[in-house]
Amino acid sequence: MRQRSLTIVTSLLTAGALTLTACGSRDSKGSDSGETTVVIGVDAPLTGQNSATGLGIQYGVQIAVDDANKNNTVPGVTFEVKALDDKAIPANGQQNATSLVSDKKVLGVIGPLNSGVATSMQQVFDTAGLVQISPSNTAPELTQGKNWQTSKKRPYKTYFRTATTDALQGGFAADYTYKTLKKRKVYVVDDKQTYGAGLAKLFTANFTKAGGKVVGTDHVNTGDKDFATLVTKVKNSGADLLYYGGQYDESQILTKQLKAAGAKIPLFGGDGMFSDTYIKTAGASAEGDLVTSVGVPVTTLPAAKDFVATYKEKKYPGDYGTYGGYAYDAATAIIKAVGKVVKDGKVPSDARQQIVDAVQNSDFDGVSGHVSFDQYGDTTNKQLTVYQVKSGKWEPVKSGTYNPAS
Repeated sequence: MRQRSLTIVTSLLTAGALTLTACGSRDSKGSDSGETTVVIGVDAPLTGQNSATGLGIQYGVQIAVDDANKNNTVPGVTFEVKALDDKAIPANGQQNATSLVSDKKVLGVIGPLNSGVATSMQQVFDTAGLVQISPSNTAPELTQGKNWQTSKKRPYKTYFRTATTDALQGGFAADYTYKTLKKRKVYVVDDKQTYGAGLAKLFTANFTKAGGKVVGTDHVNTGDKDFATLVTKVKNSGADLLYYGGQYDESQILTKQLKAAGAKIPLFGGDGMFSDTYIKTAGASAEGDLVTSVGVPVTTLPAAKDFVATYKEKKYPGDYGTYGGYAYDAATAIIKAVGKVVKDGKVPSDARQQIVDAVQNSDFDGVSGHVSFDQYGDTTNKQLTVYQVKSGKWEPVKSGTYNPAS
């Protein structure tokens, strides 16, 4: 997905003649303890719009950090989490990024949730040489440049993601709509944001290429709650499916009003809709609706068993099933990179740059699957899943990959 943020930090202690390296510090136990605190910061919407998925990211990172400390993954280092709230607003994300960069204790960042927020943060981190890994951004241009469809060029070497892109997600949804659902007439709506508009455009291109017809298009604003005019247009268009590019905040209301008006057609969206909150708000109106999301269901992966159990045991808020596992793996990539760079608790002066290089060479099995990155900083895990609301729950109906050339 998406368009809305995370962080990594170290606690600073100055005491008399204690000499510290440029990044990282000895903690309050004193220099004799040999302990250095490295804080992984999280930037995501923790309140307001998209907060259910934002909180899932925050606590996915928290579990990774707790596991690293419990297992003494990096000898001489204690990890902590600092979570910052961007409220799904790009300007807030940029302010958070600037704040994190200015703190020399910060060695890396996880987030943001939303692609639109990411565009405001990338250059800030890149200028500082500070690694950033998003567990949820899906806009292709973030890693492959504005002209990614004709000439891929990586704009920022410090930016990575553990979620696959909309270039695959849009096509995967279009393919499922045409071939499996056998829908031929679709109405397409988006929220005019980087993620939503981009996803809708890619769905449209792939659906029409397959032979389908887009019978109408429209846009909504984030925060809208009255969709009466749009619902009438969709109902009168004769569409047999509504494709929505955007977040659950608006689509959960749109589908309810659509069904109430007598348009008994499914609403299909991307991972921005994949949240239990969508079903709770839409109620029975959500039945039959669909989404695509990155990866395969986290609950089906043996490696994620302990992660899911811990999340539930701790009673953490938010939706862990959307990006929690990808946040855990993003944090783990940074933790492993710190382990390669920080030896015996000693943080070198060029730690940030060394960590960027170490993340680029990540190669391990995480809770969401294998974790590694290609030359653009994109995940090599291209798995996607279609989910449908059945009996009030998101149920996986198809997992696989999508080849744009097919």
